[in-house]
Amino acid sequence: QLQLVQSGGGSVQAGGSLTLSCRATGQLFSSYSMGWIRQAPGKQHEGVAVIDSDGHTDYLDSVKGRFTISRHNTNNTLYLQMNSLKPEDTGIYYCAASRYRVTPSRALADATLFNYWGQGTQVTVSS
Repeated sequence: QLQLVQSGGGSVQAGGSLTLSCRATGQLFSSYSMGWIRQAPGKQHEGVAVIDSDGHTDYLDSVKGRFTISRHNTNNTLYLQMNSLKPEDTGIYYCAASRYRVTPSRALADATLFNYWGQGTQVTVSS
């Protein structure tokens, strides 16, 4: 079992950058696929980025080239570097962990595959 505690986020103007962090406590962090999932006001959860236990990644098309997901297994931490932010990136961002061995693209498309979730952090991008 994992517990996920998020930090980072906040408000920024369009074109700015933010970094989200997610620290995991528990065993075998390195064996989990990890992801960032967001929920915009009035919308369903949307997978933003996923990294599996081997370091393979996948991204939502609208964030490719702007966001980078990474993980440091030595300190059980997941990151999301967000550059060139747009107002449509606004939402609550959750880090999540999946114990299922699925491809990053599969996990990106199905938030129900994630077993453990962080508390969420607000990201607001103003125009």
